[in-house]
Amino acid sequence: MFYKTDSTAQRPSRISQQRPKLEQEMARHSTHFLLALAVFAASALSAPNANDCTGTISSLDDVSAAVKCTTVNINSFTVPAGKTFNLALASGTTVNMLGDVTFGTKNWDGPLFQVSGSNIVFNGNGHTFNGNGPFYWDGQGGNGGVTKPAPMMKIKISGTWTNVKVLNSPARVYSVSNPAPLTMSKLTIDNSLGDQPNANSDGKAAGHNTDGFDCSTTNLVIEDSTIMNQDDCLAINKGSNITFQRNTCSGGHGISVGSISSGVTVSNILIKDNTIKNNDQALRIKTDASASGSTVSGIAYSGNTATGIKKFGILIDQSYPDTLGTPGTGVKLSGVSFTGSQNSISVNSDAKRVEVNCGSGSCTGSWDWSALKVSGGSAGKIVNFSGIQNFSQ
Repeated sequence: MFYKTDSTAQRPSRISQQRPKLEQEMARHSTHFLLALAVFAASALSAPNANDCTGTISSLDDVSAAVKCTTVNINSFTVPAGKTFNLALASGTTVNMLGDVTFGTKNWDGPLFQVSGSNIVFNGNGHTFNGNGPFYWDGQGGNGGVTKPAPMMKIKISGTWTNVKVLNSPARVYSVSNPAPLTMSKLTIDNSLGDQPNANSDGKAAGHNTDGFDCSTTNLVIEDSTIMNQDDCLAINKGSNITFQRNTCSGGHGISVGSISSGVTVSNILIKDNTIKNNDQALRIKTDASASGSTVSGIAYSGNTATGIKKFGILIDQSYPDTLGTPGTGVKLSGVSFTGSQNSISVNSDAKRVEVNCGSGSCTGSWDWSALKVSGGSAGKIVNFSGIQNFSQ
């Protein structure tokens, strides 16, 4: 039998003939693409980040360019009167003070300085922010007299703030509202000059309302610092997870929780190993008589030492702004403890050792005061509360 052969089955198709060339061309282009991609990746890795630079500030005119960098150096300069030195920093910035900053004087609200940013490392290197307080001081602080920039320093960073000196604030020094954990350490606040009267203070200390730290925040540590002032060394107005440790407070109104206003929660506060000298009070909790809907809980004191206390060793008072007036009932107060290392408080002969002035039913639970020793002066009263344990005056 004869079979006819199909000639098309014996010859390769035109497509089959072209396939090796196509594959070679594709391989060549693929190789070029991979090489180009590798070059791009290498250049991207080696190219400097837009923020990988050092900005230098020698006047306010330098700030806007400097804060685009992740290293910022501050030289000595004077901030013009009525202006805020405002640092809005890129995340992860390191700031180095290389000189002192002085603020021009003008009667205005302030603040004089403000800093914001996340994961910031601020190195003061012992340099000073000078607020020129004597220009403003009149013995009245924020209660009257001339308008004073307050606070002087607004801190709105997370990270660390260390080795900074503040000299002669017009009124309140630090307002702290960190957005994430912050440690403030090795700081000096020196308003000691304000202890003396001046021509405008009618015989009273010229400095007034010079609070060291006003805190409305969470996750804050303040440590190893020295505060010389004429008001609260520390005032916690709201917040939680705040530690104040190994600090020295001289000449002011002591370490305070409060004043507490309406709708506020304060919890998990540790006041530890501080030295309090020549203050009106050593340790104080003050809640507004008119406040409502607030809670204060978990206030722990350990290892604090106080000497030369002029009015009250321990003062817990729910009648603020009065002292030992008619207490309010709108702030629930619980878990105030003196435990761990002994708290040793020495008051002057005309001072009260302990005064507790609770609203009816507003102080609750059992408070362990086994690590509190108060000497000198005379015993105060404990009003509307019987939950203090392991302590007697």
